[in-house]
Amino acid sequence: MKAIISGGGSGGHIFPAIAIAGAICKRWPDAEILFIGAQGRMEMDKVPAAGYRIVGLPIAGLQRKLTLHNIIQNLTLPFKEFKSLRMVKNTLRSFNPDIVVGVGGFASQPTLKAAASMGYATLIQEQNSYAGLTNKTLAKSARTICVAYEGMERFFPKDKIVLTGNPVRADIEQMTCSRQEGLEHFGLSGDKPVVLVVGGSLGARSINQMMAGNLADTTNYQVIWQTGRWGYADAMTAVQQAGVESRIKVHEFIKRMDLAYAAADVVVSRAGAIAISELSIVGKPVVLIPSPNVAEDHQTKNAMALVQKGAALMVPDVDCKQQCLPIVEQLLTNPEQRQSMSQAIQAMAIRNAADKIVDQIERITQ
Repeated sequence: MKAIISGGGSGGHIFPAIAIAGAICKRWPDAEILFIGAQGRMEMDKVPAAGYRIVGLPIAGLQRKLTLHNIIQNLTLPFKEFKSLRMVKNTLRSFNPDIVVGVGGFASQPTLKAAASMGYATLIQEQNSYAGLTNKTLAKSARTICVAYEGMERFFPKDKIVLTGNPVRADIEQMTCSRQEGLEHFGLSGDKPVVLVVGGSLGARSINQMMAGNLADTTNYQVIWQTGRWGYADAMTAVQQAGVESRIKVHEFIKRMDLAYAAADVVVSRAGAIAISELSIVGKPVVLIPSPNVAEDHQTKNAMALVQKGAALMVPDVDCKQQCLPIVEQLLTNPEQRQSMSQAIQAMAIRNAADKIVDQIERITQ
């Protein structure tokens, strides 16, 4: 088995891609995997760290804020896309894959477009409840479209859709650690509840500002706070100035999310598809703050799919500074509501998604 997996840009695309690669290698121990990503994006670090080769394309996205720098960047996009397509075609000829998998992100568009035009079998893994324009376009030539939500025939040909769920990291899928282990790992005590605050793998400015501006309101609980690279220094300064380092633990990036989930009583999170899939598997009550900076506002649609089933609470990004922590406080004092939310979100979990996607790869390539 020779497979190319393309996509990235954030953990929401990279972690499923790596999970799929791992499931392919489990099914075919002598499999060859090659990733195609975008230069300068986090996949160029995370994929080699997971033990896989990656080719970086010069592809980039459209800059919507009209500054002089961004206008110049936008003018170069056609040249970057042309060069990326040429690089992909050369890579396809030399590697000659059995299957090309697209998981979303800048690199997946030229990769799947070139692969389909050259007659290679392609598979799309759509993580969100609202499909983006790129995947809707690529779906016309894909053999199979693996989805995580029901009702996706609104976007894709019904006969190509397979409900597989979203692949999540193996340590979360097979989570065995205890709450005590989580507390010890993060240096927390067992006498106060714990709130896990995550703004995605890259961080979220509004969530970081919400936390930094309301540290005085967190006296009744402890916090594990993932800030992302750009928010870490400011968060550390705020926590140190407030003198709350003993109960508010700031991390640029949490490597052991299984231990963070195990320690947490309530989670505050963006509404990315992979975050929701992980939360469903671990069954944690969550307050979702959808990012307003994503295509087609798909995080709000992801969040509403849970809210409508009593599986989560949602606060609009613009209101999070005023509304989020009072809602968290109320949840912490209501164990019945937390239990109800945990049961509802766990009912939405789809396990072994990576293996189900590999079942489809095996079917396509036989």
